[in-house]
Amino acid sequence: MAAGGVAVAWAVHRLVPAVPMLTAAVVLGIASAHLPGVRAAVRGAARPGLTLAGKRLMRIGVVLLGLKLGLDDVLGLGWATAAMVVAVVAATFWGTLWLGRRLGLRGDQPLLIATGYSICGASAIGAVSEVSGSDEEDVATSVALVTLCGTLAIAVLPLLHHPLGLDDAQFGRWVGAGVHDVGQVVATAQTAGPAALTDAVLVKLMRVALLAPLVAAVAVSVRNRGKGPVKASGKRPPLVPLFVLGFLAMVVVRTTGWLPGAALDLAGHAQELLLAAALFGLGSAVHLPSLARTGGRVAALGLCSWVVIAGASYGGVLLTT
Repeated sequence: MAAGGVAVAWAVHRLVPAVPMLTAAVVLGIASAHLPGVRAAVRGAARPGLTLAGKRLMRIGVVLLGLKLGLDDVLGLGWATAAMVVAVVAATFWGTLWLGRRLGLRGDQPLLIATGYSICGASAIGAVSEVSGSDEEDVATSVALVTLCGTLAIAVLPLLHHPLGLDDAQFGRWVGAGVHDVGQVVATAQTAGPAALTDAVLVKLMRVALLAPLVAAVAVSVRNRGKGPVKASGKRPPLVPLFVLGFLAMVVVRTTGWLPGAALDLAGHAQELLLAAALFGLGSAVHLPSLARTGGRVAALGLCSWVVIAGASYGGVLLTT
């Protein structure tokens, strides 16, 4: 079922290139959980496979995401830009986490939403949920919210390009620092041309680089509180999960330049397909009636977090360019 969802999401992206395949996969997953004739299978016989896709395939996709990031590319942007990215991520993460708890959101929703907004959308949510042992419904709700806001950014941010007084390169950096998912960054920044797209992707990948330390910090916090997933042997998982080490290893491989361009392109396609399958699985766990009960508070958190990251990244771009 997840493979079928990916095929339809790919077709939607081919027909409407402005819609990223990962966004289409989440929406199709949510739709499948509520369509008569399909929802029974989604909630029954197909549930184990969809859960597997949402967890295991997400890990592999995160590992391959490391091949998009070379340390030389990051250093080429300069230390001022790197400091700006760290500041924006920190302000968004802690601000969203604090506000989510003040709003009384259930479970790990504040943590997951803060992670998704500050780092790289659904991929980051999936990675953090692995070490925090988050409830599947909390994960699905957070993914749905972050995906919705990231999709809206594709339409809204290009309208603000010239009114905010940004040149193409500045607009690209603003998009890279403020939009959640890599695909959404590409879809938004390409409206301003190749220069904007290049800077947007590089700044975005700087944010992706912060995924590993964030996951490790969450793992340490979970362990110190004596919570989180426990293996059947009674031992807790390592402080730095294997898939995060894999992500860092792929960053090193990309930096060495050993892999030819064709191999990197193939890995990029595989990563997108794996993440699409994972996001379809996560989307299928969204239960709209349950979401509606906390919808007002979740929407308020999403809107406030969006304002924080857009404002902080805009100020950061003006200060560093």
